[in-house]
Amino acid sequence: MSHAVSGVPRGRWMTLGKDARLTVYARADGGLLRWTQHSPGGDRWDGPDFVPVAGLTDLAVVQGADAYVHFLGRRERVGAEGPAVDFVHAVQYQTGRPVTAWRSLGNFHRDREKGLEVGAPAGAVDAQGTVFVFARNAGGGLQMRREGKGGKWGAWQDLKGGGISPEIVPSVTSGGLVEVFATSDRGVLQWRQDAPDGPLRMAPPLQFYALAGTATALETGPGRLTYYWTDAATTGMVAFRAGAWPVLLGGYPGEGAVVALRTALDGYDCTVLAQRGTDGTLLIGVCGTEGEQDGVWWSDTTQECVGEPALAVDGHGRVVVAVRGRDGALAVARQESGPGLTLPERWQRL
Repeated sequence: MSHAVSGVPRGRWMTLGKDARLTVYARADGGLLRWTQHSPGGDRWDGPDFVPVAGLTDLAVVQGADAYVHFLGRRERVGAEGPAVDFVHAVQYQTGRPVTAWRSLGNFHRDREKGLEVGAPAGAVDAQGTVFVFARNAGGGLQMRREGKGGKWGAWQDLKGGGISPEIVPSVTSGGLVEVFATSDRGVLQWRQDAPDGPLRMAPPLQFYALAGTATALETGPGRLTYYWTDAATTGMVAFRAGAWPVLLGGYPGEGAVVALRTALDGYDCTVLAQRGTDGTLLIGVCGTEGEQDGVWWSDTTQECVGEPALAVDGHGRVVVAVRGRDGALAVARQESGPGLTLPERWQRL
């Protein structure tokens, strides 16, 4: 039985395994679809494999330094008392291997009606492999649950805040510190750890206003994150690092998140940005890492893009881009040999 793609997950929906093979994930009615690269850097893809999970309304994919891929879902089911929502978690430990059973993480609201108002989950995995799950509560604040030692989960924690948008952006630095970014009606809100395994504390709001659902984060220096988002006032893309003013990046962003990747191009440390443009096609931007003020070189791939794209580096060190088209089909393109970042005119449909 074939299953049609209904959307792409939030987060890193194209991952690189320890065996240097890429995997692409998509949402389908009643579950999850998965395509697996047959060999590192190759053009052949196996799949799609279908992973059933009933009642899923939202799905996020997050990968740890150990290359384990974690799936975090918001699930809605109808019981004797009516609809109810919980969060679920599953893991893929190796490329192409089965996904574990989906485990319920419950709901932080005991009241069922309030529980229906929770947002989509987002996640992060720290350097020790600890999984963190975040979601907006019914009051517009941030909730967190983390996996403890031996796989035992701690209780849900209220991290406070208010007026945040449903799209939450958690990150982990190379030093193992978790940081969370959220847009709100009070400006940008951030929560940070001061030490690994420590509590997350909310920083004072920043008076910058990002369009909901457009932000992403990338570590651009040791322990230093750069955030990219679409500015609510100018509808232009900006880059922001702590202690500095946002830098305008140009481009013509449409709705949805910008996706960022750090890689070497022509021997230089570069940042690659990808976002759906206002014309509905994929835009690619390239700049020197932490050199946004010197200019970002944008190009329109003319490839249809619905939702947020995905970026990864394959087993041969080449940039790979994945998008979903208007017809629902997924397509991938791999960096061609030669200077700079050149993508082929013809993309491979999965």
